[in-house]
Amino acid sequence: MPSVVVVGTQWGDEGKGKIVDLLAERADYVVRFQGGNNAGHTLVINGRKHILHLIPSGIFHEDKVCLIGNGVVVDPAVLLQEIEELEKSGLPVPPGRLYVSERAHLIMPYHKAIDLGREALKGKTRIGTTGRGIGPCYEDKVARRGIRVGELLDPETFASKLREVLEEKNFYLEKYLGREPLSFEEIYETYLRYGERLAPYVTNVSEILDRAHREGRNILFEGAQGTQLDIDHGTYPFVTSSNTVAGNACAGAGLGPTRIDFVLGVAKAYTTRVGEGPFPTELRDETGERLRECGGEYGATTGRPRRCGWLDGVILKEAARLNGLTGLAITKLDVLSGLPEILFCEAYEIEGRRLEQTPVRMADFQKLKPLYRTFRGWPESLEGVKNFEDLPQAAREYLSFVENFLGVPIVMISTGPAREAHILLRDPFAP
Repeated sequence: MPSVVVVGTQWGDEGKGKIVDLLAERADYVVRFQGGNNAGHTLVINGRKHILHLIPSGIFHEDKVCLIGNGVVVDPAVLLQEIEELEKSGLPVPPGRLYVSERAHLIMPYHKAIDLGREALKGKTRIGTTGRGIGPCYEDKVARRGIRVGELLDPETFASKLREVLEEKNFYLEKYLGREPLSFEEIYETYLRYGERLAPYVTNVSEILDRAHREGRNILFEGAQGTQLDIDHGTYPFVTSSNTVAGNACAGAGLGPTRIDFVLGVAKAYTTRVGEGPFPTELRDETGERLRECGGEYGATTGRPRRCGWLDGVILKEAARLNGLTGLAITKLDVLSGLPEILFCEAYEIEGRRLEQTPVRMADFQKLKPLYRTFRGWPESLEGVKNFEDLPQAAREYLSFVENFLGVPIVMISTGPAREAHILLRDPFAP
């Protein structure tokens, strides 16, 4: 009855959706525990691309129960649209297959308006937010003025809370951000309709998980974004607004930490980042462009081109420590095929000193020089490779170094975008 947490070890976009999809075959419950629809998981199933923003990737397995935990911030319009799109593609999503925590906070129209207004005001100093209202929603949650999913089902309570908070938000939108005020009646009526449609899905997710654990069910926790975007441990302030590390799986879903058995970190065979912020190993040359095009490195949520660079061992070591990784999944190894040589950052140099951890001050990131170890590349395609021993020798050497450098075993390797293109070295759900 293992409980497995899957987290990103870089700046997100590591290919967690595919890994979760593969592990979901062995799970009974798949849980999303943080973030909002600023995250996106891309899967290729039977040659067709699917992109999810809120619903866990396990939804593509018809016998699984998918749960959206209390740590997620929910835009009800996006959630309902995802349900509709899945059903149009022939995949029913009835209550019983999907549940939403009554304690999850709602993204409101004023959250999105504030998000966009702030970015416009900052200009060149912007954070690079997706503008979907995630940060302002988490702000209201911490300030104890948020509105939760369960309150949509009580029109009087919802009206009272909305009226109180909207007065403050409209003042801020008009007087500080120079934006148009929002209508109480329009928001109220729209969100009540959302509530009516979502009502059958709303429940106490913590109770479901507790019961599942006592019954010996396999539970898979699906993280969004990556460790370096964690609000506490990432490259602050260029981070997201929630805790992305494995420890938040418990707080964001309502299951105790003693119930977690395996933490799987997902890392690309190189590094990418979307948006602003430091990126020590970024390549602004033909190699970086090649990685972007061969890897299809464009944001699943925004479509923005991802910045690309060599694999950064410093941030991977931090991810191993912060998440307590039990195993590592390497994705997009196939993208490196054909490169004459491959570089791996094993430390930084700053003002003549060797540094083996990321600095706290943003100014220090500008001074970092990556210290690389060079590996020979491999010309062979990885298409159809199903066993580690069948990988090119140079690829095996590269992976073995990464494994030994981190002190974390590699348990999965993705060799292409399709569901079947992977090598499984150890099943995280195995006893």
